[in-house]
Amino acid sequence: MRARRILVTGADGFLGRGLLQALAARTDVPAVVAADVREVPPERRLPGTTYLRWDVRDEGLAAVLAMHGIDTVVHLASIVTPGKGSTRALEYAVDVGGTRRVLDACLAQGVRHLVVSSSGAAYGYHADNPDWLTEDHPLRGNESFAYAHHKRLVEEMLAEARRAHPQLAQTVLRIGTILGERVDNQITALFEKARPLAIAGSDSPFVFIWDEDVCGAMLHALDGAGPPGCYNLAGDGALTIHAIAERLGKRTRVLPAGLLRAALRVGRALGIGRYGPEQLDFLRYRPVLANTALKQRFGYVPRKTSAQAFDAFVAARSAQGRPL
Repeated sequence: MRARRILVTGADGFLGRGLLQALAARTDVPAVVAADVREVPPERRLPGTTYLRWDVRDEGLAAVLAMHGIDTVVHLASIVTPGKGSTRALEYAVDVGGTRRVLDACLAQGVRHLVVSSSGAAYGYHADNPDWLTEDHPLRGNESFAYAHHKRLVEEMLAEARRAHPQLAQTVLRIGTILGERVDNQITALFEKARPLAIAGSDSPFVFIWDEDVCGAMLHALDGAGPPGCYNLAGDGALTIHAIAERLGKRTRVLPAGLLRAALRVGRALGIGRYGPEQLDFLRYRPVLANTALKQRFGYVPRKTSAQAFDAFVAARSAQGRPL
């Protein structure tokens, strides 16, 4: 089921740009429509790509799919790191409501294949998470984390659609922590500290995936090289926060969970902290994704392990004059 006419939502986001560049380099994709809430300036537009300014909260996608004869949709639009003025209602409208509109439009127009960027966060940050999570484990999310909760709701929506509408094939990629040469987010900020924060009693393991491997897995799906399904997308192995600090030539700052929770609570109450006490679980109960199904069933093997992705990220930062 090779994709021939593709529409990408969230096309001007970090992942979207990489995917569009990869598709533009190909000669066997006759049509690519890039949809994003932002207007893409002319100097960044790629040849052979049709650009569309469209908000996933809006109607009208079905007409666009029909106009361009789209057979495959790659749905990347979501709010990963909320802006300063963001609200829970806005994030829900984009993440969950937007996915509903995309799904409904695909079904209305007979799209054959829907590829969705989900997240390991859909499993949730829980004390009883197994050492390694497989696709058979339940998606529990966390009410206190909008992104994790919304990813769970989105996946439940997609699962219901698979039961009711099996004619629409779905490839859902539960992505681990993305690293790349241009990645800057709240995770990478942890590694920039003189002494990375660790919580007593938790190794806080991370599974990393290089951004080019995320793009590679999407292209694998678009080529029809692997069967549709839900797959954890992460490199081999994991790195604890202590191993990460050691690779950086640093020592961790280990704090008791109770002390950190109290500090976060006070900071939020005083309006001087961005995060509240729920952030504690984000740091100590990270979902660790097993990638066996990705490699054996889907047939995609990430080129970088978690450790190699981290080392490449550190090297890129150093080359940019921003050593960690």
